[in-house]
Amino acid sequence: MSYENILYETDERLAIITLNRPEKLNALSNELRGELFHALKEAEADRSVGVIVLKAAGRAFSAGYDLSPSREAGDDSAYVQKWSKLPDVGTTHPAHYDWSRHVLMANFQIWELAKPVVAQIQGYCLAGGTELATFCDFRIVAEDAQIGYPPVRAMGTMDIMWAPWHLPMTKAREFAYVGDSFSGKDMAAMGWATYAVPKDELETFTETFARRMGNIDNDMLMYSKRAVNRQYEAMGIRGGLMSGTDVEAMSKHRPAAEEWRKRMAEGGLKAALEWRDGPFRDFRGASANAPHDRPVAGT
Repeated sequence: MSYENILYETDERLAIITLNRPEKLNALSNELRGELFHALKEAEADRSVGVIVLKAAGRAFSAGYDLSPSREAGDDSAYVQKWSKLPDVGTTHPAHYDWSRHVLMANFQIWELAKPVVAQIQGYCLAGGTELATFCDFRIVAEDAQIGYPPVRAMGTMDIMWAPWHLPMTKAREFAYVGDSFSGKDMAAMGWATYAVPKDELETFTETFARRMGNIDNDMLMYSKRAVNRQYEAMGIRGGLMSGTDVEAMSKHRPAAEEWRKRMAEGGLKAALEWRDGPFRDFRGASANAPHDRPVAGT
């Protein structure tokens, strides 16, 4: 199959999938996501492949889900049009308040793959990009990468509440409450990233890591992955993440959520994002009304 939004290649024991919308910072459109899940299944079916590497072209791993107006618009026709293009992940219940449930079900396909998936992360890894990366078995990140979830500032809670499963409690709260980004080095220290390496070493390090794992036979890798996953399932990860999608749906119906939709309708996506992130002085232009920059420990 030929792809338009990703690149797919195999190299000995590796299957390499590259998100290929660099001009959009690899925003996760439904079309890209559909091709990605197809490619993952293609790699899964290839017995010569032992390990899957997921990386991205350009300066960012992914800026998050594609927030095109058709998905955020309030009219039913726009929702129907957008949901009709969703990748097939089983039951989706096509309504706007089921978006988080849909993406959780989609990403659980990576969890259920027999083969380990190694994410190679540079630049921005935000919102839905963090969810995609989190479901990979390993995350190799550039030290200066920026990992965060800015939508919690105005839109809704995290679609997939993975933070408590991967971060210390106080840092999980900071990540999930404030939306600030953390460096790749920080995320390795907190346990989310497997390794953080200098940006110019990222490609070589990831390939070496994946090829080393590829020395193990497919069935052994499958059983090892299954054994680890089942332990987390016994601890309740499936139920916990699914319950988070219910809270996310409720958070989008709080009274203040109307302000985000109003900004989108009146000024478009860029203006809405400037309004959301401006006071934080990070992802976009600083707001004249921002009361504080991010605090620096020890000052």
